[in-house]
Amino acid sequence: MTTTLRLPAPAEELTLPALLARNAAEHAELPALSWREGDGWSTLTWSEVRRKVGVLASGYAALGVERGDHVLMMMGNRPEHWLTDLALVHLGAVPVTVYGTSAPEQITHIARHSRARLAVVEGARELARWEPLLADPGTPLERLVVAEAADAGSHRTYGSLHASGARVHRSEAFEKGWRETRPEDPLTVVYTSGTTGDPKGVRLTHRNIVLQAVRLDRQVELPEHAEHICYLPFAHIAERILGIYLPLLRAAHVRLCADPAAVSTAVRELHPVQFFGVPRVWEKLAASVRAVLAQLPEEQRTAIEAANDLARERAGHHERGEEVPAAVAKAYAQAKERVLDPLLGLAGLDRLVWTASATAPMPIDVVRFWAGWGITIMDAWGLTETSGVCTVNSPDAFRLGSVGRPIEGLELRIAPDGEILTRGATVFGGYLRPDGTVENATDAEGWFPTGDIGRLDEDGFLWLTDRKKELIITSTGKNVSPALVENTVKEHPLIGQALVHGDGRSYLVALLVLDAELAPIWAAARGIEDTSPAALATHPLVLEEVARAVDTANARLNRTEQIKKYRLLAEEWGPETGELTPSLKLRRRVVRATHADLIAALYDQS
Repeated sequence: MTTTLRLPAPAEELTLPALLARNAAEHAELPALSWREGDGWSTLTWSEVRRKVGVLASGYAALGVERGDHVLMMMGNRPEHWLTDLALVHLGAVPVTVYGTSAPEQITHIARHSRARLAVVEGARELARWEPLLADPGTPLERLVVAEAADAGSHRTYGSLHASGARVHRSEAFEKGWRETRPEDPLTVVYTSGTTGDPKGVRLTHRNIVLQAVRLDRQVELPEHAEHICYLPFAHIAERILGIYLPLLRAAHVRLCADPAAVSTAVRELHPVQFFGVPRVWEKLAASVRAVLAQLPEEQRTAIEAANDLARERAGHHERGEEVPAAVAKAYAQAKERVLDPLLGLAGLDRLVWTASATAPMPIDVVRFWAGWGITIMDAWGLTETSGVCTVNSPDAFRLGSVGRPIEGLELRIAPDGEILTRGATVFGGYLRPDGTVENATDAEGWFPTGDIGRLDEDGFLWLTDRKKELIITSTGKNVSPALVENTVKEHPLIGQALVHGDGRSYLVALLVLDAELAPIWAAARGIEDTSPAALATHPLVLEEVARAVDTANARLNRTEQIKKYRLLAEEWGPETGELTPSLKLRRRVVRATHADLIAALYDQS
């Protein structure tokens, strides 16, 4: 069910502090925020959250934070981050989270561009990148607050700031202060992850975000006060919506997962009813399941595959809006109980009622894989500039492979060149300029060019093709979607990542990366002793199988889209090495630059 909680005002007139005040008054003892501490979980109720937010707001005010100030944060998903974000909002300040994987030059750009005087960072690793900015004459940064007291040195600690806030906190001033915030005031600035250049500052208002939360809530059927496992960076609009703003609307329970690599452990423990993952997360989870299945006895695999087929057949009827035949429904229910649920339960996935993905086109084979387990991933599409979701699939209206229909109040239009245009109250007001003003990004009629290419089908579902800037235009003038080609070749389980290149060239080449989890299992099953990535990338049996995978993909692509030459790489691309953004999108520019010689060699070969 969608939330039936009382709104303290019409959605267009609400601010985030008003939602927190309602939660503390009407849902005081419900759990709001939990985090790992030792072997267990520590939890704050909604009343406790509001008290802490008030104290922290007083502490930051005593430190000199004023209404309208930008305050930068670089911390993981820990309570200091979540609570500081809300405390700053209550002061009328503007919290800005910076990706923890940002390079020093990106941090410098954001610090200068935002004109922030204060940054709150986690510990020693972050200090090494932030301390030089205190002496940078081009950066207005004056002070750092450090969450890890042991690493703080001479800097102010979060604990001491909280203690000083407790000494000076006055409830009357706190209540008066947040009530001065208007829906049109800035709530946050989210810097884009910079796939093609310097990050841009997207300024979002309380009205943008509250309307987004309310409209998204109407699309998603969940039990009230459901738990959310919060593991994506707060610098990403998706986690800001799902991990801060929607829980405030729903009075839901946020479980902070400080280490994204530990999210599967949290899922196994908590058995959530909802889970959001960017496509790469779902790909990795699917690879893990496939790896386990590959080691099961043939009889058990046969039973699982039969259950998968039933689940996909049932999903197909739902997708077409048809009633599921009674025989199929009965057979699926039995297979779910006897075969699927026991296995899903081992991974903590047996209670899921809403699963979703966004940020990039989801490979259709991954969607179909999860449909075979009774998990229909509701793919959505949106941008930071649209406050998150623009279109979404829902259980009563979905098309696997599409990104759904527009949410309430949002319009879509396809430009003559295929670019998706959108307008509505959840579209941002513009990009932040270094002088604090905002640069409008819509045309005279309010349409925002998203930079994505797509099409609308006859039922109003949106199908993504690629990013406009990433389309390959060959020397013959043909347009090619690299994501389409990459996702097609990645359907083979051995291939975990791919980059296709061919702009201004007469044919396409590709860099392929072995799947780090499945490749060793595949190799061991064929008697290959050395299953290290480097050894597998040059092993004749692996090379033969990858060649077959490319041939199979090419058979499904038109001539212009086919991969003519490729190179198999051993090491996965990741955010730490710069080939992926922190939200796990491919940074094509970085991959091409890093492997420029390899790509050139593919074209130099006779």
